[in-house]
Amino acid sequence: MWLMNDQGIPLAEQLRPKTLDNVIGQVHLAGKDGVIRKLLQNGFIPSMILWGPPGCGKTTLAELLSTLSGAKFISKSAVTTNLEEVRTIIKNARIELDANGQKTILFIDEIHRFNKNQQDALLPHVEKGTIIFIGATTENPSFEVISPLLSRCRVLVLKALTTGELQTIAEKGLEAKKMSLDPDALEFLLEISNGDARQLLTILDIAMKLHNGKKSITVVEIEAASQRKMLSYDQTGDEHYNTISAFIKSMRASDVDAALYYLARMVKAGEDPLFIARRMVIFASEDIGLAQPTALVVANAVFDGCHKVGYPEAQILLAHGVSYLSLAKKDRSSYDAFFAAMADVEQYGNLPIPLMIRNAPTKLMKELDYGKGYEKYSTESHLPEKIKGKTYFARDKGQR
Repeated sequence: MWLMNDQGIPLAEQLRPKTLDNVIGQVHLAGKDGVIRKLLQNGFIPSMILWGPPGCGKTTLAELLSTLSGAKFISKSAVTTNLEEVRTIIKNARIELDANGQKTILFIDEIHRFNKNQQDALLPHVEKGTIIFIGATTENPSFEVISPLLSRCRVLVLKALTTGELQTIAEKGLEAKKMSLDPDALEFLLEISNGDARQLLTILDIAMKLHNGKKSITVVEIEAASQRKMLSYDQTGDEHYNTISAFIKSMRASDVDAALYYLARMVKAGEDPLFIARRMVIFASEDIGLAQPTALVVANAVFDGCHKVGYPEAQILLAHGVSYLSLAKKDRSSYDAFFAAMADVEQYGNLPIPLMIRNAPTKLMKELDYGKGYEKYSTESHLPEKIKGKTYFARDKGQR
């Protein structure tokens, strides 16, 4: 959050929560029964990894943990911090802890960018309690954080902010500046922010500086601030959803030319590449499925690549993926079968599982015939008695 007031103080600092009650979003962590609130109430702050998308409040929560627990807060970025700096911070933390008992929270943003040696250097000090380590990452920590460090940290998952939560943040920023947004400008701002409060406030900040003394900010200022045009967005969002619908249906029909055209329209309008890539990942499983399982691998690679490079290069990755998915054979059998099974679950509830395939870890369960008659490769139906023999998956369904 980087908005500036007349004195040069970032508006984000004015809005930054001073208590957990002021936190917008992340109710499962900061709410009444949230994990972070309970940790503070118990006076125990463990080392942890905050995992979530950009602009969802990872840094804010780390700072709050420090402020509310009375710990010294040191914030660093893994991109610009070297091993020597980390060792100096740890040395000073040890001195502070021995001298006056004050704990130090070392917050490292983008911890996934620390190499193995840098992460290894934290291990003994996290284990001994010399520092309370809080790492923030947008990447899955299971893959990016070394196992010994991960095992010594509590992983807390943060969610992308909802449209309603983003609107609350925008309204607080506007109220502080005594300004307003035209309804269509607000809708456009919320759409392009994609759950990222930092992006929302950065765009709003620039738009405020472009408004030329007008009290209400228009779409024109939001477009100029974000460098995106409202080509695919109208006040109700119809054109936005029409375009993505046409995009998906073109790929489904294997019409590669139409799919690339609608992709170009979305890219030109400034659509978030990750939004497009997410839809491609879903499409690869839903519409291509078993016909060409590598489609899901390609779609995930496109998503990962877009996350790493962003525009303008991301458009090349998207075009590659769209061409591949459009030309791939299609098979919705897994998708159709799952929802057919879901319909029975909704209709019948939790039907009794056949005894022969129930787990039988105790003698009593075995006496009750749990697992009796089970054969590994039996061709008999394993469905509950009421729907026994029912078929969901169309094995003879042709692939095209």
